[in-house]
This record gives sequence, structure tokens and C-alpha cells, in this order.
Amino acid sequence: MSDTLLVTGATGQLGRLVLDQLLASGIEPAKIIATSRDVAKLSDYTVKGVKARIADFDDAASLDKAFSGADRILIISTDALDEPGKRLRQHLAAVAAAKRAGAKHILYTSMPSPETSVIPFAPDHLGTENAIKATGIPYTILRNGWYMENLFMALPHALETGHWYSSSGQGRLAHIARADAARAAAAALASPSGESRTYTLTGGELRSTDEIAALVAKATGKPLEVVHISDEALAGGLKSAGLPDFLIPIVVSFDANTREGHINMATNDLTTLTGAAPASLTVFLEASKARLAG
Repeated sequence: MSDTLLVTGATGQLGRLVLDQLLASGIEPAKIIATSRDVAKLSDYTVKGVKARIADFDDAASLDKAFSGADRILIISTDALDEPGKRLRQHLAAVAAAKRAGAKHILYTSMPSPETSVIPFAPDHLGTENAIKATGIPYTILRNGWYMENLFMALPHALETGHWYSSSGQGRLAHIARADAARAAAAALASPSGESRTYTLTGGELRSTDEIAALVAKATGKPLEVVHISDEALAGGLKSAGLPDFLIPIVVSFDANTREGHINMATNDLTTLTGAAPASLTVFLEASKARLAG
């Protein structure tokens, strides 16, 4: 491997897993650049020889410096959701910096079906994908499905009460482990391929909320009933629970997106990239039962 590989958001949950996968695969640490706003948090990687650079998506000059000399750049989407338009501005700044740096290949973590998704930040992803394509640089778009770990947002409380309030109806999705998404990203980043591709990364089996609840109940030994409610009722419950106002429509949209079938897909793209099958949701829940049940 002669290319220099760069990972943005390297201190985040996905970014650190990508770094771990690159190192585990035998990539020379000196060929890896890890960027973050706080490089002190990357000390456990720099001691191994990974280069750490400051990169602030709100500071174009920092991006130019951070991206210098990088051949293949993985742009991990930011979590700036509190201000409309901010996330897309950040992503566009990173794409522009990658082009100025002379990157050979741009990779980006997107979401499934951003063209039709009802999730409010879907246009951020679609806009970023389009900007990457407009550079004329070969690209890999990684449309990451819904992480298994996201179940921790709702399930512990649901298990306490025995009721999981949802407006997802009978919509189905195939959860993917974050570690699997990281393995796919690392494989794509380290690949010598100059081909432009879009992958949708999912788990192996589609399940409804009722089916997931049955698996959770079996894994934890605690009863869990799904209570099907409207989007409006779900929003009211989230507000009563104290969720910040800007987050409520986003969280509700996750269920609506599932109900309307915009994430109803189970692909083989993870296996195509990594050569391995996706992790099992059943195994994940069993391994997580202590965290789920509290």
C-alpha cells in the first residue's frame, strides 16, 4: 500500500473503529492520517505511528493543512444537527478541501435512499454525494444503514416499562453493527480501486419492530410489548420526556422512514467489500443484554 489514507472524525465512534480496522489489516501506521478537532484524544493511535492532524470542518484553512498529501480521504459525516444547513456546509467544505489537496479518491459515509428518505437530514447526505460526484474525482459512497447500537436509545427505558412506543408500523429494516460499517469503510479506504461505486450497507435480515421486540424479550428475559402509535403521539411523548425540540422531529422521522419503506432493504454490499457476513442482531442483543436490561 503506497497511498496515504485519511480518516476524518477519527475520535468518533465510527472513526476509531475504522482506524482499528486499518491497523488490524496491516496498513503501515505512517500511511494513516487521523484528523479531529482534538488530536489529544488520538494519543493511543499516535504512539503506534499514526499521524494526527487538526481538522475543523468550520475552518477551511485547517482542512487544507490536514488533507495535504492524502491520497484517499474518508469523510465521515458530522453530527451537526442543531442548526439547519450547518452539516451540509461542513461537508461541502471538506469535499472542496479534498479536491484542493489533490485527493485521488473520496469516500463518504451517507445513508440509505437519501433521494426519497423522509428523515430531515437526508438532503445533507444527498447534497454531499452530489458535490463529491461533481468534483470528477473517483468516489466511494457508503450508505450506512441503521446501527444496531442505535437501539440503545430507546430499549433500556422501554424494558423498564415493558412498553416500546413506536410509529414504525409494520415497516422493516436490517440493522447493521457499527463495527461492520467500519470494516467496510476501512476495506474501501485501503482498496487500490479507482472505480466510483455506491454501496448500501445493511445487516442480513429485515425485521419489524415487533420482531425486534420479541428478540429483545428473549435475550433479556424481560417482557416487551410494542405499542403502535401515531407520529404525533410519539412526538408528544418525546417532548414530555424532555427531548430537545430540534431532535423530536428527527427521532420521529426515523420511525416514519421505516414505516414508509425507505429503509426496507437487505443487501450483500458488506460481504462484497469485506468478504464476511454481517453480524447477527440476535447475537448482538444477547451480548448486550446487561446494557439493555439495566
